[in-house]
Amino acid sequence: MLKIDRRLISYFDWITFAIVFFICILGILTLYSATRPPLDEGEQPPFYVKQLIWLAIATLTLIAFVTFDYIKLKNFWLIFYIIGILLLIIVLFTGKTAMGAKRWINLGFFSFQPSEVFKIIFIISISAFLEDKQSPLSIKDTLKALLIFGIIPFSLIIKQPDLGTAVLLFAITFIMIIYKGLPVRLLILLLFIFIISIFFLWEILWEGLKEYQKNRLIAFIDPSIDPKGIGYNIMQSVITVGSGGLFGKGFLEGTQGPLKFLPERHTDFIFPIFAEEWGFIGCFILLTLYFTLFIRCWKTSIIAKDEFGKLLSIGFTSIFVLYFFINIGMTLGIMPVVGIPLPFMSYGGTTLVANFIGIALVINVRMRRFELFYP
Repeated sequence: MLKIDRRLISYFDWITFAIVFFICILGILTLYSATRPPLDEGEQPPFYVKQLIWLAIATLTLIAFVTFDYIKLKNFWLIFYIIGILLLIIVLFTGKTAMGAKRWINLGFFSFQPSEVFKIIFIISISAFLEDKQSPLSIKDTLKALLIFGIIPFSLIIKQPDLGTAVLLFAITFIMIIYKGLPVRLLILLLFIFIISIFFLWEILWEGLKEYQKNRLIAFIDPSIDPKGIGYNIMQSVITVGSGGLFGKGFLEGTQGPLKFLPERHTDFIFPIFAEEWGFIGCFILLTLYFTLFIRCWKTSIIAKDEFGKLLSIGFTSIFVLYFFINIGMTLGIMPVVGIPLPFMSYGGTTLVANFIGIALVINVRMRRFELFYP
């Protein structure tokens, strides 16, 4: 039976929880609208029902993850990390293939994405690894962190292929290393190597991309080059956002989703559906909710009692911020489409539970920020 110190309940971050829960409800309403059949034809796809069930599971998971002291996690980071890497290897051999990607492990009664589970393990592991290192990091520790938490996961996730998640985790590795402290001379050297590598390795990297990944980059540069083909998603997304105007068309009044003009309207492109129905005013309120959430998560890293708590909060804040900006950017046509969902709104059970675990750990750090709870 789950137990929680009654003193901690008063320090539970209800504001963060309420913001996340409200964004999830907006997401489910948008799912309902986006996937409803036009003109009462056929049955309603059950995406919103499934997402409601996943929200209930995610909420119970959040409660479970705030009941224990987060400091205990750092003692098991190596075991967690090995399990995470094994899951990434297993999915390459036995994973379920869908839409050209092998990203899911099918257990019969449900499927899950190992890369989403790995996100949580990754933040816990790199936080525990960096906690006791001197600041700024030595060259040896920097290269260790880049190899263990940057290059190895990147190499495995890129093979699924999942370019967006692979690049994102590599970027977070850099953010965590820079937070811990990187000698200026080493930073300049790494940037120099990175820039030189782009020129020399560009052709190799380009040839290593799948055909659809190349098309996404071409469409990002100029979607009008093939508006009915590779540029279709971006152009329809921009049209959908713009059609909302100032106040939007109203709930269940949008047309781009139910008439299926916009692909992936319940996953990566859920934001344009919301923008069409709620307009600029609705989007402003939604973005305000997200920014408030990010600020509270970032403030948790400042008030955390120990280095591990600070690193955990920075890691999860970075994930949410990067996912948010990449998703919104690609739906507005100012970033390439890389298959990144909008946190707490896009359809997907594993992603929702993983994000709730991340929020739970940030809340856990905030709840235990007082010396009172340390033996």
